[in-house]
Amino acid sequence: MIKNELEYQVSQEWLEKFEKSIAAIEKDEDSKKNDHERWKMNRETLQCHLEKLQAEIAEYDRLTSHDSHTPIVLTLDDIDYLPQILIRARMAAKLSQKELADLAGLTEEQIKRYEDNDYEDASFMDVRFVIDALDIQIQKGEFLVPLDTLRRTPVTQEELLSSSHHSLSRSDG
Repeated sequence: MIKNELEYQVSQEWLEKFEKSIAAIEKDEDSKKNDHERWKMNRETLQCHLEKLQAEIAEYDRLTSHDSHTPIVLTLDDIDYLPQILIRARMAAKLSQKELADLAGLTEEQIKRYEDNDYEDASFMDVRFVIDALDIQIQKGEFLVPLDTLRRTPVTQEELLSSSHHSLSRSDG
């Protein structure tokens, strides 16, 4: 996820590099003929990175060009993505980190740290302050609690972190 203008500029530069690399691979007839499988794998890898970057750039453009007087709907399929919703909402509202901090009663340094770390070190109350400052409202919020399969043993920190990172990497794919 692109979080600021600097990351956006760097992403634009990488987009050009990937496009040039793909064009160079396309012209490499020797590799295409002599080791087609490796050529194809390299081409597909670059294309995958290019498409992911294009999607992130398009999302950043959509958020930063959105009319800040019109509500925007941001969806959340997994609670692990709540931090991204908070960052996207700030961007769509065209608020700087300092402006959000002022509205939430926090410091700019806190907001910057929270966003840099995807709110991992934010307290529940600080997250609530940010949600309130951004006037985020939940529509049709549903939570499924599968009581018949509810785990009856403690979850270890390693399991929690492992499942969070696994679900995050699945969505990046």
